[in-house]
Amino acid sequence: MAEPGRPGTTTAPRSGADVARRAAGSAAAGCALAGAVAVTVAVVAGPGPGLTGYVSEAGIAGSGHAATYRIGVLALAAALLLIGAALPPGVWSAAPALLATGAVFAAVSGAVTCSTGCPLPPFERATTADLVHGGASIAATASVVFAMLALAVSGSVGTAVRRLAGGSAALALPLCATVGLCMLVVGRGAVVGVLERVVLVLLVAWGLATATTLALDRGQARSQ
Repeated sequence: MAEPGRPGTTTAPRSGADVARRAAGSAAAGCALAGAVAVTVAVVAGPGPGLTGYVSEAGIAGSGHAATYRIGVLALAAALLLIGAALPPGVWSAAPALLATGAVFAAVSGAVTCSTGCPLPPFERATTADLVHGGASIAATASVVFAMLALAVSGSVGTAVRRLAGGSAALALPLCATVGLCMLVVGRGAVVGVLERVVLVLLVAWGLATATTLALDRGQARSQ
């Protein structure tokens, strides 16, 4: 119990928690950057079909850069968990839960590789692994977008975090809907390939910007 007249004894726990949250934000930014670089290297250097294919094709068995791709995806999954840990107390509980869910599905997506071409229905015949990988990737993306929406309306985070979340969600929602529609109507091709990459770049950029903001904002939890 704090002693009367000694306010410093009451702020130590909070200060320690703030330091821990900023450290988690810094670690999240590092994981997001490292993961993005690793996946980009695997996609660019790999023998994939370029913009007409899926990003996941860089991680198929037998690819010379499969390990780099998987490490990158796992680093991105870790970044999601760390962003959730860096959020201030009082944030709407849906946000960290969705980030954790996204991290789990991202890890599954990285661990379960698809077959050559990463085929998906309705235009291609998919294996069980293809369906698990594709489903996990879609679930991970959806979880992150819904986490953005939760943060956009949460009053316990700073204004910068809310604006980043709201703006990113406003861009991601129509893009994700367009990707889903194109996959059902036209299947794989340049349109889906380009749009998929735009969505992934947006999600990673949001994660990196949010993690950096949380790491640098010393007074976010106390200013609300």
